[in-house]
Amino acid sequence: MRIPKRALRVIGGTGPPTAPIGLRALRSGMDDPTAHAALGLALRIGESMMAVGAPAADATATVLRVAAAYGLISCHVDITYTSITVSFDREGAVPLTAVRIVRSIRTDYTRLQGITDLARAVAAGGVDVEEAHRRLDAVVSAPATYRRSIDALGWAGVAGCFGFVLGGGWAEALLAAVTTALIEQVLRLLNRRSLPPFFQQVVGAAIATSVAVLLVAWDVDVQSSIVVAAGIVVLLAGLSLVSAAQDAISGFPVTAGARAFEVVTLTVGIVVGIAGVLDLAQRAGVPLAVVDTAASPVSFTVVLFASFGIAGFWAVVSHAQPRAVGLAALAGALSWTTYWTTGSVGIGPVLASGVAAVVVGFCGEVLTDVLRVPAQIIAVCGIVPLLPGLAIYDGLFAIVVDADIDGGLAALVGACAIGLALAAGVTLGEYLGRPVNSARDRFDKRVRRRFMVAD
Repeated sequence: MRIPKRALRVIGGTGPPTAPIGLRALRSGMDDPTAHAALGLALRIGESMMAVGAPAADATATVLRVAAAYGLISCHVDITYTSITVSFDREGAVPLTAVRIVRSIRTDYTRLQGITDLARAVAAGGVDVEEAHRRLDAVVSAPATYRRSIDALGWAGVAGCFGFVLGGGWAEALLAAVTTALIEQVLRLLNRRSLPPFFQQVVGAAIATSVAVLLVAWDVDVQSSIVVAAGIVVLLAGLSLVSAAQDAISGFPVTAGARAFEVVTLTVGIVVGIAGVLDLAQRAGVPLAVVDTAASPVSFTVVLFASFGIAGFWAVVSHAQPRAVGLAALAGALSWTTYWTTGSVGIGPVLASGVAAVVVGFCGEVLTDVLRVPAQIIAVCGIVPLLPGLAIYDGLFAIVVDADIDGGLAALVGACAIGLALAAGVTLGEYLGRPVNSARDRFDKRVRRRFMVAD
C-alpha cells in the first residue's frame, strides 16, 4: 500500500537529521607541507596528553581544536589506549592521515597543564606551527617537577597518612611509610629492568604482606594488617579506574576496555602477591589477624587531616605543581568530609563514597579553568583517601587464612563496589559541572555528543 505524499508531509520531520552521517569533505586551499606540519602538531599534542594520563575525550577535543586553528576543519580523530590516528579529509584530494603510538602512560599533571596551556594558546591564534612545536618540545622534555627523594617521600607520606585513616597510631603510620618507600624503590628498580607491570604489582603486594608477617613473627606490638592495607592502597591508587569510567561514559569503548582490562590485570597481581604470602604464613604457623576498624572508630579530626595529607602527597607523586598540591589536599579533605556527613545519616559506604566522588568531580570541573589546573588533579587525588585497601586485605585474609570463602568474596565484592562508585561518581560530577564551566567550546560539545542523539 502506497502512503500518500500529503500524509508523509504531515508525519515527516522538518528539522535537520539527528546526526551528521557521511558528510562531504570541505574544500581546502592549504598546501601539503603546511597541512602536514599542522596535522603533525595536533597529533603530537594528542599523543602527549594521553601519555601523561588525560582522558580520551579531552585529548580528542584538544586535537580537533588545534587542527582547526590552522585551518584543518574536516579532521577525524580515533584514539585507542596505545595509539592515536588523525585524518584530514579534503575535497578533491587524497586525505592526509597520520598515526602515533602512545608508548608510555605515566601521570604527570605539570606536563598535562603545560600541554593544555599550549593548546589554548594555539586555539587563540598567533602561534605559528614551528613555534608551537618548539614550545611542545620544551614541555615534554622538561626536568621532573620533583627530585626522586621527594617522590619517594610522597609515596611514604600517602601510606603513613593512610595508616591513621585505618585507625593506627604513630608506630603503624611509620611502618607503613617505611614499607611503602621500600616498595617504591624496588618497583623503580624492577621497572628499569623492564619487568611487566603485573609482576611488579605481585612483588609490591608481597613485600607489604611479608612485612606484616615478620612483625607478627617477631611479636612487635603493632596492628600489622594496617601496614598491608596502606601498601595496597598505594598500589591501587595508581590504577586507571577513573579514566576507564570516564572513557566508557564519554563514548570511547575501545580505550575504556583497555584501561579496565589493565585495572583488572594489575589488581589480580595485587591479589596474587597477598594471597601467596598469606598462604606461606599460614603454613608456617604465623598467627595473623585482621584489625576490626569498626570496633575502634577514628576521630573525625584525625581522619580529616590524614585525608588532607593523602591527597596532597598523591599529587606530589603525580608531579603536580606546589599550588596544585594544595588544591588536591583540600579536595581530599572535602571528599572525606562529604563521606563522613553522608555516612552519619545512615547511608552505606558504597553510596557515601559515590556521593563524595560526585562532589569532588563537580568541584574539579567547575574550578579547572578558574584555578588553571587540570580537573584530574582535584578529582583523582580527592578520592584516594576513600580507596578500599583494608577491605581487599580483609577479603583475601578470610579466604586464605580463615577458609571463609563466602565472607571473603563478600568483602572483595564490597571493595569492588566502592571502587566503581568512586569512578562513576567522579565522572558524574564532572558531567554535572560541565554546563557551569562556560569555557567549554564546540569541540568539547562535539566529542561529548558523539554517541548522543540530538533533539
